[in-house]
Amino acid sequence: MDSLPLHEFHETFCATFLDLNGQEVVAHYGDSSAEHFALTQTAGVLDLSFRSRLCVLGADRQKFLNGQVTNNVKDLKPGQGCYAALITAKGKMQSDLNIYCLENEILLDFEPGLASAVKERLEKYVIAEDAQLVDVAPHYALLSIQGPKAAAVIASLELGLAIPEKLMSSSKVQHSMLGEIYLTNQPRTGSTGFDLFVPTHAAPAVADKLIAAAKELGGSPCGWQALELARIEAGIPRFGTDMDETNLPPEAGLDARAISYNKGCYIGQEVIARIRTYGQVAKTLRGLRLAADLKKLPVKGDKLFLGEKEIGFITSAAFSPSLKANIALGYIRREANKTSTELILQTADEKSAAQIVELPFII
Repeated sequence: MDSLPLHEFHETFCATFLDLNGQEVVAHYGDSSAEHFALTQTAGVLDLSFRSRLCVLGADRQKFLNGQVTNNVKDLKPGQGCYAALITAKGKMQSDLNIYCLENEILLDFEPGLASAVKERLEKYVIAEDAQLVDVAPHYALLSIQGPKAAAVIASLELGLAIPEKLMSSSKVQHSMLGEIYLTNQPRTGSTGFDLFVPTHAAPAVADKLIAAAKELGGSPCGWQALELARIEAGIPRFGTDMDETNLPPEAGLDARAISYNKGCYIGQEVIARIRTYGQVAKTLRGLRLAADLKKLPVKGDKLFLGEKEIGFITSAAFSPSLKANIALGYIRREANKTSTELILQTADEKSAAQIVELPFII
């Protein structure tokens, strides 16, 4: 397991750690419920430095990347960004990507433990283009501020950072002591949220200021458990859990956010275009309201039935403090995929009711 650069810093806040795909992650700081409240009601500070980060360099970086991902990269200006999927020639996902067009490079932010695989996949298609891929995770920490008061936390830093208003947009500042810092508009829980890319040497000082500012507003440092719960409540799929190498992007509901249908050619485009032209996918990710009296929450892969027919399976599940209900995300086959449809959930312990509901769970 690769340790977080700020491991000792987090220990001063009594952090408990876990392993996520070979990367060390803060699980919680002692009270996941309070951390969930901060993320959804005030402001929560997260260390997401376990996530993968690559930079695409070279004169042809934009043209090259545009031919590799599902969204439109070629028209991005510095300070703009987009969300996209990286797929195979058969349309199956290899990763999702947050893409930020910076002045001299394009920054890719994605799930932990995938840097080598994504780098190898992209380099495979560098033929004559002037494009190079560099792993920047060792050099830059990734701190995140999520929640309704996130912008106020950023403003309190007094670093001279302009708060980017548009989703996926970014701003930067060259600080005399901290170095070059980037701020991106990146809501990770369905609310307001921002990510800070900070030079590793400066990350403890910036993290300390963020936490102090969040506490002034009723917030706190937050760990993975609270973030996952808020993500599920918002109905946001996560690669590796709710979508993986077996999925087509439209199955996970990424059409509106991650796919451009008029950008030109890219690897896997024919499959995606065919789906749009000739019909729906066989299954799609939906929200599920589960029975209140479950003995135990379902786990990934637990099956869903319509009558006696198996028609889907669970990917993520949680008890939502906000809804005071058991909720889940799962794939449902097209023939049973209507809101309010009553299903049967089969776990290792019991059978129970499940109802298809609209996403997000919390508006």
